[in-house]
Amino acid sequence: MDDRNNGFMELVEKFENTVKNNTPAFFDSEELEEIIEHYFTIFKMDMVKIAIERSLQQYPYNVMFKIYKAQYLSGLHETKEALSLLNDLESIEPSNPEIYTTRALIYSQMGLSEQAIENYKIALKHSDDPGEIYIAIGQEFLNEEKANDAIYYFKKALKFKKDNEFILNELALAFDIAQKNNEAIDFFNAFIDENPYSHIAWFNLGVCYSKNSEFEKAIDAYDYCLAIKDDFSSAYFNKGNSLANQGKYKEAIATYNETFSFEDPDPSAYFYIGECYEYLNEYDHALLNYNKCVKLDPSFGDAWLAIGIVLEAQNRIMEGIHYVKKATEINPTNAEYWYIYAEIQQKIGFQEESINAFARVIELGYDDFDVYLDYSNVLMEAGFENEAVEMLAEGIRLFPEVAELHYRMSALLLVLARKQEAMVYLQSALVLDYEKHNELFDYVPDLKENATVLEIINTYKKG
Repeated sequence: MDDRNNGFMELVEKFENTVKNNTPAFFDSEELEEIIEHYFTIFKMDMVKIAIERSLQQYPYNVMFKIYKAQYLSGLHETKEALSLLNDLESIEPSNPEIYTTRALIYSQMGLSEQAIENYKIALKHSDDPGEIYIAIGQEFLNEEKANDAIYYFKKALKFKKDNEFILNELALAFDIAQKNNEAIDFFNAFIDENPYSHIAWFNLGVCYSKNSEFEKAIDAYDYCLAIKDDFSSAYFNKGNSLANQGKYKEAIATYNETFSFEDPDPSAYFYIGECYEYLNEYDHALLNYNKCVKLDPSFGDAWLAIGIVLEAQNRIMEGIHYVKKATEINPTNAEYWYIYAEIQQKIGFQEESINAFARVIELGYDDFDVYLDYSNVLMEAGFENEAVEMLAEGIRLFPEVAELHYRMSALLLVLARKQEAMVYLQSALVLDYEKHNELFDYVPDLKENATVLEIINTYKKG
């Protein structure tokens, strides 16, 4: 601890002794401001109250101490009293920016962003250091989901606070919300031209390139970031993601592992390492890392699911199904989990359980046509033929342009000897996508010998 810190803690100790012993002592106004701000920072609100009261006893006309009192009242949710006090202070010292920033903070806490922004803008007129105020305005616009306005004010803030990490990160967030990724890339490249040693700018540039799937450029950006700050674990993590997206799984694993040198093990890192090993078909290593993930975070549903899938790949399907079930219990509204659970139940012949799981997938609003193909298939296997037809009809109603559903309905109706209806669906399918007519034979190979079917297919053949 340096001498300045030692001196400040001695000042705090002196103040606390006067409180404890109820003895008088003189402190100048700057010392009292530091003491009050210290207690605000460590959230010792009882000491904030005492420090403000003693400050006002010693300096009853000091506006700053009255502003602190308004901040204290706001912290107690006594907003009416706090705003009333600030109104009084404004009439006394209308050019004090702290009055307006404090009022803005109170309005912000009340969810009144428009009034907050209005007060911040008044504060700007009287402030010699507008950087923090521009940041605050930018955050208010973000809260209002007005990302373009936020970008404008964060850029203004950056002119006064060069290479401020917080501003750069907020700018990246605002660009993302505004869906202006290419503009963000241009901005960070231009910023780096003037500030080449800003590791956070390189990092955010890497993130932007990753969003564009420009993974080589992203990796270069992360490497520059790490050259400047070699202990920045987030850059290792994101670089690992970019390498994995390129299929460079061994390099990705090594990069993810670098994060553990600079921070406590993260369940997400273990999960992605497990995924890389899974893609490499190194299933034992994949399981080891997925298990490390769920040990650190038992609520990590994707890892439980992944364990089940890997066990299935190892022909340990009866073990695997319990892990997939665990994932559905952790996140019962995840349709993907239920879909995989339904497919595994079907594979092991538990048709009723599979049907129930597919019903849950539909109930959760799964928005892909595949589920209607797979659900109707298990219904047919279980002997629920009419229900299978109804399920395909529902799929066609929701996805009328999907040829696969029409081909499947045609094949199913032919199996059920409903030939006339089947031909209608077959013709619809051929109009939608002739090239996919083998879907019909994949489902019912015997139809390759059906003269009527072949004749209709040949009728729609082009050129």
